[in-house]
Amino acid sequence: MEFQHKSVLLYETIDSLHVKPDGIYVDGTLGGGGHAYELCKRLNRNGRLIGIDQDEAAILAASERLNEFGSQATIVRSNYSQMPQVLEGLGIGKVDGIYLDLGVSSYQLDTPERGFTYREDVPLDMRMDQRKHRTAADIVNTYSEMELYRIIRDYGEDKFAKNIAKHIVKRRQEKPIETTGELICAIKAAIPAKLRATGGHPAKQTFQALRIELNGELEVLKGSLDHMIGLLNPGGRLGIITFHSLEDRIVKNKFRENEHPCICPPEFPVCVCGRESRGRVITRKPMLPTEEEERENKRSKSAKLRVFERR
Repeated sequence: MEFQHKSVLLYETIDSLHVKPDGIYVDGTLGGGGHAYELCKRLNRNGRLIGIDQDEAAILAASERLNEFGSQATIVRSNYSQMPQVLEGLGIGKVDGIYLDLGVSSYQLDTPERGFTYREDVPLDMRMDQRKHRTAADIVNTYSEMELYRIIRDYGEDKFAKNIAKHIVKRRQEKPIETTGELICAIKAAIPAKLRATGGHPAKQTFQALRIELNGELEVLKGSLDHMIGLLNPGGRLGIITFHSLEDRIVKNKFRENEHPCICPPEFPVCVCGRESRGRVITRKPMLPTEEEERENKRSKSAKLRVFERR
């Protein structure tokens, strides 16, 4: 299947970076290279883009898409959490802009064998990086009921988390849960029939929770933001597109901490903690897709873009 992914908030993201034609930029979630292509168009022969992605299919698709830019675009298969090491390996100290699109690509969702979908009965996988061994099936079949409850409650924000965890454990006692269809049966059994008939797919939140847990998405994000801000040149910008409240909260709070890092009690007349601001938040409120974009790409609906500028 061809790698397809419609870039969300494309022009808003690239415009917000204030691209310098001879600057160095990092796309930490390269995907199919949609954002990267738009950025490379704005560079001159001295400008450079470093694209990072952990998904082999994304690397292949982006390499083809960015081929016309030659050595201006360098593509590395890694996780954005390794950005400092990737740049060091390329002999790059600081950069002029970094951006992340934290959404699951349309390709990953629409390729059944990747196991992200709850619309077909396929093996439970959900690995963003297929070099890793552990899959979603391992979590479903080895986590305790309490651990399953915790991740479905915290990462899926599902009010039926306790009952879903109970039904998963009950079903796997008969046989291991190996496919998305088997997992969906357990989830449906845990939700009252009249509520299953309304709202979205009953498995959506549990699938989100498993994907986040398996790929360590929130820990990676939380642990990387300070490092990314540290990689920026003065005036350089970091833009992050999030797709659910858990990610957005982390970005919002981290940006705020970097803008106002002082931990002195409010009654102190002057700051004595010595923590200095590393920059400013450009987006007091996140940028959202236009109505037109939402119509054309329904997956953009929950997207939010926040931007931070290094002082």
